[in-house]
Amino acid sequence: MQFHKPTADFFVPDGTPADAAIARTTHLCIAAHQDDIEIMAYHGIAECFGAKDKWFSGVVVTNGAGSPRAGIYGEYSDEEMQKVRVVEQRKAAYVGEYGCQIQLAFTSSEVKNAKETVVVEDMKKILSAARPDYVYLHNPADKHDTHVGVTLRSIAALRAVRDQVKVKKVYGCEVWRDLDWMTDEDKQILPVSARPNIAASLVGVFDSQVSGGKRYDLATAGRRLAHATYYASHGTDQESALNFGMDLTPLVEDPGMDVGAYVLGLVDRFRADVEKRVKAVS
Repeated sequence: MQFHKPTADFFVPDGTPADAAIARTTHLCIAAHQDDIEIMAYHGIAECFGAKDKWFSGVVVTNGAGSPRAGIYGEYSDEEMQKVRVVEQRKAAYVGEYGCQIQLAFTSSEVKNAKETVVVEDMKKILSAARPDYVYLHNPADKHDTHVGVTLRSIAALRAVRDQVKVKKVYGCEVWRDLDWMTDEDKQILPVSARPNIAASLVGVFDSQVSGGKRYDLATAGRRLAHATYYASHGTDQESALNFGMDLTPLVEDPGMDVGAYVLGLVDRFRADVEKRVKAVS
């Protein structure tokens, strides 16, 4: 499979030939940066871990340039950091037993440019080869512009191949904004209690980020625990860890649907819920 960037990386942890490795994919995550997959799509990773008939594959769209750095990484150039992050992402793929891990090496500016067609073209190639049942994306209400850009390019690619690739569910996931604000009826509940040791290891291998100044390992585990505890106010915890997802499947099934209007519809339902509760006890 040929990608637009010569620095793109295709890694198969168990050594299966590339075509067979991507073709076995059942769960696919398309994320902006190295370590986003492990934060946002652990539900898919855990679903496939150790299974004979399910395989998780990851796609990182950008090259990892511009990340914050400190400690031993404080003096690293962008080029050096990109190399480190590629290796770290490979380590995560090995720990998580991914079917394959693809890193497309685009710049953030390319991803955020709606007129840049090559990003969507690479995604279409991957989707057509993988034909996943489940896809994990950033949610469009994320506050990181590159994350939102990757989501919009991903939705465009999914729409373009929807006649050939029949995806059962597309989840918009949490990284730079929680989804606990959504009404419970709108939330996609993603249990992530399984194998907490693997969950911790997956985020922990990104040493350039964790020891470099961002405790994603602690924050990710904390968010999942908080969701599990605060999800139901009148019941005991059924899971020790949860992620919330936004159902993006309708945006793929209806290519004419406006992404912004769809998300703002969810915001309006949250607003109406708040208004109803305040009025009820006023």
